Amino acid sequence: MENGSPTMRKEGDGSVRLQIVEQKQPSDNWGASTIYEVQRDGIDLLENRDSNTASPDFSRGGPTVPAPEKKLTLFALQLAVLEKMASGLGTLGFIWATVVLLGGFAITLDKTDFWFITTILLIEGTRIFSRSHELEWQHQATWSFTDAGRNSFRALKSGSEAIFNPFCPKKRSNRQITQNTQLHTLGIHERTSTRTWDTSNVPLLPYAKWAFLSRNISKFLYWLQLTSASACVILSLIKLIKQNFGDISKGDSDKRNRNSALNIFYGLALAEAMLFLLEKAYWEWKIIYYKLLEEVNRECEFGPLGMVSIKRFFYDAFSRCVNGSIFDGLKMDLVSFAMELLASDSSDEQLTGARILRKFSTNERFADDTLQKIGISIPVMERLVEMLNWNDPQEEETRRSAAEILSKLAGKKQNSLRVAGIPGALESISSLLYTDPNSTSAADEIYQKRIKCDQESYEFSVFNHLGLLILKKLARDHDNCGKIGNTRGLLPKIIDFTHAGERLLVNDHVAESQTMTVKRSLQVVRMLASTTGTTGKLLRQEISEIVFTISNIREILQYGEKHPTLQKLGIEILTSLALDDEATERIGSTGGILKGLFEIFVKKGISETQNHVRIAAGEALSMLAFESEKNCDRMLKQNVLAKLVEALDDRVLRVNSSRILRNLCAYGGPDCFIHLKGVTAAAPTVLRAIMCEENKLQEVMLGLSAQVFRFMASHESGIMFVQTGITETKLATKLVQIMKQYYYPPIKIPRIRRFSIELAIWMMRNKKKNIHIFKDLGLEKELESVMETTSELESFNVFSGTIGLSRHSTTIHSLVVIAIELLTDE
Repeated sequence: MENGSPTMRKEGDGSVRLQIVEQKQPSDNWGASTIYEVQRDGIDLLENRDSNTASPDFSRGGPTVPAPEKKLTLFALQLAVLEKMASGLGTLGFIWATVVLLGGFAITLDKTDFWFITTILLIEGTRIFSRSHELEWQHQATWSFTDAGRNSFRALKSGSEAIFNPFCPKKRSNRQITQNTQLHTLGIHERTSTRTWDTSNVPLLPYAKWAFLSRNISKFLYWLQLTSASACVILSLIKLIKQNFGDISKGDSDKRNRNSALNIFYGLALAEAMLFLLEKAYWEWKIIYYKLLEEVNRECEFGPLGMVSIKRFFYDAFSRCVNGSIFDGLKMDLVSFAMELLASDSSDEQLTGARILRKFSTNERFADDTLQKIGISIPVMERLVEMLNWNDPQEEETRRSAAEILSKLAGKKQNSLRVAGIPGALESISSLLYTDPNSTSAADEIYQKRIKCDQESYEFSVFNHLGLLILKKLARDHDNCGKIGNTRGLLPKIIDFTHAGERLLVNDHVAESQTMTVKRSLQVVRMLASTTGTTGKLLRQEISEIVFTISNIREILQYGEKHPTLQKLGIEILTSLALDDEATERIGSTGGILKGLFEIFVKKGISETQNHVRIAAGEALSMLAFESEKNCDRMLKQNVLAKLVEALDDRVLRVNSSRILRNLCAYGGPDCFIHLKGVTAAAPTVLRAIMCEENKLQEVMLGLSAQVFRFMASHESGIMFVQTGITETKLATKLVQIMKQYYYPPIKIPRIRRFSIELAIWMMRNKKKNIHIFKDLGLEKELESVMETTSELESFNVFSGTIGLSRHSTTIHSLVVIAIELLTDE
């Protein structure tokens, strides 16, 4: 690129992009990329302008971060080694006792040994039975914990103490009744299972239900194992120490090996029990003293409710190590584990899986790996999309987690295509957008008419934000924009949220969430309206045909002085819609739009940080005047010509002011000729800018000059040259120099040669002596070079991304032919 250099810029979404940026000359101040230039990045360029609102994207993560759960899988492996060693010794001891002792020496055994062995076998059998069922009941205990966690979430969200206060049942009940009644009016019903039991409520015994709670049974089995192992150690040690196995008479072959056999058995029983106790001691040391689960939970940043997920993962890993290969648990990780839970039919497991994936997806250290795993699993993405349709208040957190995960997932382009490609995905996303059907101004009234259930309302605003955020990220892709436009009822919903209203815009104490909803909806509409190609054309037609689109933006222009970001977004939507002829007419005929844009454009006393709004307004006015005789007439009737001429001296406004004046002169029609007579006052400023400035400002001034000088007689132009001290020879020399310099015009200034030729033609027609000047300067040779190097880039007035729109009525070849004829006719 001309005068370009690579620069690194960190986007608001957390990514770093390498861009080639033109070195900004003093004359190029405030000359941002516009639809008058080719935009290679299409929609992505729009996102770059709005980097402060982009969401984090960790797709370019740094070095790999060790997974915290590896500590748990290693711990599970170590426990499984001890467990299987103990089980192996126990099996060997059992075989030895049944085959060698009880089977071979039961008659010859001393009575004490017989009952010791029998007791040990019974104890070990009890311990083994308890051990085989302990993990099952531990799993069941985590299910009941999940129920508590679900209630804790709603309690934390509402801040209500009554949920935790068992002495206020009446108050809690009344609130719940109110909540259910009001949610029922929205068509949101709590889903209650009628065909299956809730495992925490199974009445095994009618009067001792507490004894069969999962956590109580798990503790009972745990202490039963410890008691059994301790008893086994004591009994084995007694016999090994005393060695009172009875007397062996000489020559009694039946008792010859009895002592050795008994020592082996008691030794195996002791070793097994000691290994088991060692395993339990190691377990207690790591879990209770070292607090391994809490440490992993802290490193995963799961918060207080995360212990449920960590415990369940650990029990699963340990179960796999014990029941299968000891290495099976090493293959587990929390992300895959959560994905499995997400596919479960249990709402508790779904919630646990959703919590894990949400935490990891929003954590900078783990997001990249997590989103990559989710992105390659179509069933998981389909499950997440399905969850967006859930409207049971008890599943609010699960639905919200799914929406947050998808909002992160859509931040990566390859994943956004997969999400949008899921059948019914956009309809599911649309279900997140709640608008009050009884309100004509949904975005303004939604927060004030939101159903409140004593501080426990269903958080519609949160889902609105997430739905719009997902759509915003999906809209970065051209194909997704088309799908959004084709989704029934989605586009009108998005437009509904662009309504702000005077009450919201003027109020100094309005909630940030309210303006954020409007902002995100405007961002989505802007991205859809700026889509390129046939898809963009259809979208712009659909958007402009929705009757609230333009009127909503008008209110933002009128009352949004305190919200310049919203004003800029609304103005950019108008600019993109103006690419469509019918939309241009709709905008111009909507009362107050043109007036509001001009007030913003020429308003004085605006801070430097808000100048971007004035620039956007100028571009919108320029586009609305482009090839629209009616809009040109409307603008000139507002007596803005003098202010536009004055704005040519403003470093912020001069580029767009030049474009507006040129379009007014070029497309104003015969009825506007009288109103445009005063444009000649801009001639000296234009002439100086052509001689002194460069790049974009020089291009727009060249384009304006050819139009302004048409309104000047020969003697008036002569006076202008005298007043400015710039001779016609100097100007002609400058024009030839520009054509030499821009042998291949850059994409930032594609029309500079065309405008130079137009001005040269006017000069030769204005005075014949100028023809000789151009001949001497070698203009004919330069014109022949233009014929040989003309590109398609120079054939269009405006661009939609890399697609040219609205060809120039006169081709550059025709202009060259006219100029050569003027040179040769003399």
